[in-house]
Parts: sequence; structure tokens; C-alpha cells
Amino acid sequence: MFTGLIEQIGEIHSYQNISGGKRIKIFMPEIFDDLKIMDSVCVNGVCLTVTEISGKEFTIEAVGTTLEKSTFSNTLSKSKVNLERAMKLSDRLGGHIVQGHVNGIGTIHKIVNNGENWFIEIKLPADISHYFISEGSIAIDGISLTIAEKKNDIVTISVIPFTWQHTNLHYKKIGENVNIEIDIISKYVENFLMNGAKKPLVLTEERLRELGY
Repeated sequence: MFTGLIEQIGEIHSYQNISGGKRIKIFMPEIFDDLKIMDSVCVNGVCLTVTEISGKEFTIEAVGTTLEKSTFSNTLSKSKVNLERAMKLSDRLGGHIVQGHVNGIGTIHKIVNNGENWFIEIKLPADISHYFISEGSIAIDGISLTIAEKKNDIVTISVIPFTWQHTNLHYKKIGENVNIEIDIISKYVENFLMNGAKKPLVLTEERLRELGY
């Protein structure tokens, strides 16, 4: 479990194709002093297990569904990645609950500078777009962010200077893909509203307001 508050920006040093996936070595500028083999680390929004540690590098393996649902299927060396260790029960939850389970891949549609802040428009996959609402939470490449506006399958994110500088967002370009995770609360609400129906009810911002959310 994670909070979506990025601790540092790492860099993919190398990757190796293995049976059913990729073995990836990641450089961390600042050593996580308590990092151990078998620990979970959120890498660009994907919860992965540390299999090896050597100095400022650690190794993870991405296989199966992880490659199918995330941008790791097109991983390139030198790519900048957001890193966050699993939260402790004693930590403050400064962002929102992030599982590290990517639900789809979005595409950066527009990047606009507005004084010290930045506005980023992201096109969501059609099959998960209905889970998001204005002022709701979203995890983009593992970053806990608030949706400023939503129009159809486009969400706009307002990014403050600190988040812009301390995540990989300032390396992103229009057309690049990003990992998207749905707020877990949305998934539970939809499940509760199914009421035994064969098909899940489609949630809209209007319907959620009627229900008091």
C-alpha cells in the first residue's frame, strides 16, 4: 500500500528480457537506507518486489499482467521513474490510498504552463473513464493528484511547483503514456451499487452526487 507521495525520481539503468517479462535495474540518486530484498516499491505507479540490491541500484521484475496493463511493456533505458516505498502503518496518509495496481494507460494530451503552476490534460482509456470525477483522486505514474476538471474521457490536473519538480512530470511530453490507477473507493462504490445486477451500473458524477458522495 502506498500514499502517492513520491520520495525520489529514479532512472532505469538497464533491462533484460526474461521468460514472460523483464528484469529491470533502477538507479536511485538517494539510497533508501531501509530497503531490503522482498520489499515492495512503487515504480511509476506499479507495485513491484525488490529482488536484488547493489549500492544505489535495485532490481525488480515485471511480468504478465504488469506488462499488459502498464507502460513497462515499452520500458526504455534512461527513463525517469517515480519511486515510493510501501507506507508504514504509523505514517500520515498525505495523498490517498494507492495500491500500485495499474488499471490502464493514459496519454498526455496537453501541457500548459500557468505562472508557477502547470495544467496537464490526460486522455483516459474509455473503459475506466467513468470512475473519475472532478475534485476526485487519481494516481498518475504513482503520483497522488486531484482532478481539477473532467470532460468526457479527458481529465485536467493542476500541478503545483513542488510536485512538478519532485516527480517525473517535468520530463513528460505530449503524446507520452502514463500509468493510471483508479481510486479504490470508486471501485468499492460501484460494487456496492451492483445490487445483484448482471452488469455493473455506470457511475456518473451526477449519480454520485445524488447518492451523497
